[in-house]
Amino acid sequence: MKRFLVSFLFTLYASLFISLFAQNDLLTAKQNVIPGGYNFWVYTPHNYEQLGEETPVVIFLHGASLCGHNLASVRRYGPLQAIQMGLEIPALIIAPQNPGGAWSPRKLNDLLEWTKANYACDSTRVYVLGMSLGGYGTMDFCGTYPEKIAAGIALCGGTTLKDKQGLGNLPFWIMHGTADRAININQSKVVVNALVAEKNDQRLRYDWIAGASHGALARVFYLGKTYDWLFSHRLTDEGRPVNRSINISQGDMWQAYRTMKKRTTPLKVK
Repeated sequence: MKRFLVSFLFTLYASLFISLFAQNDLLTAKQNVIPGGYNFWVYTPHNYEQLGEETPVVIFLHGASLCGHNLASVRRYGPLQAIQMGLEIPALIIAPQNPGGAWSPRKLNDLLEWTKANYACDSTRVYVLGMSLGGYGTMDFCGTYPEKIAAGIALCGGTTLKDKQGLGNLPFWIMHGTADRAININQSKVVVNALVAEKNDQRLRYDWIAGASHGALARVFYLGKTYDWLFSHRLTDEGRPVNRSINISQGDMWQAYRTMKKRTTPLKVK
């Protein structure tokens, strides 16, 4: 009887725990909600209810290694993992999965419009950042819809756009490691040179990280400075100037990752 009672109480406790867990979900998988579109994660911050329509939106685009149909893999690096490691990002984070091939600006726009229709958010504070294939996707998306995106960050990428001048119409930060063997730094320099040639680089920032490999740039996702820089821009800013007061050094990247690596809190998943 005693053993049965202990078992019953344990089961009851577990059920209550699961129930409470479900009521406070922060991370939600969305599959097949946009016809012909990407599957994706939605992260809602702790203060989402208080922020309401003032909630910023961050769209994260992963690299080629996470392409496929296993949505869980999108959490291996980037903003979602940074939150799990203790970084507070007060924004809706939309993390789609690319099944393969280049990121589609049209599909990403469909995702953005779905987010606006289904979540309380600030449409003047939409940000995009991505790495590798996601860096290409970030440039392609931002260069196609600069009027919808407040600022973007592309890490070790490039662009498939023939006309690159749209990237000069929003605050944009390009970073690439000089020792990148996966995607040559020249892919980023082509974009910079195209904007400079047309004197369309007033809103552009770029940093060539000395000696940094391809994977080293992922550390940018774990820096509070990264999101502070993004959030400092709005579509309503007069002239849409780029913030040049926040800088990210190689030392920042290395230290942030080492510090955060020591603490991990599982995200609540729905």
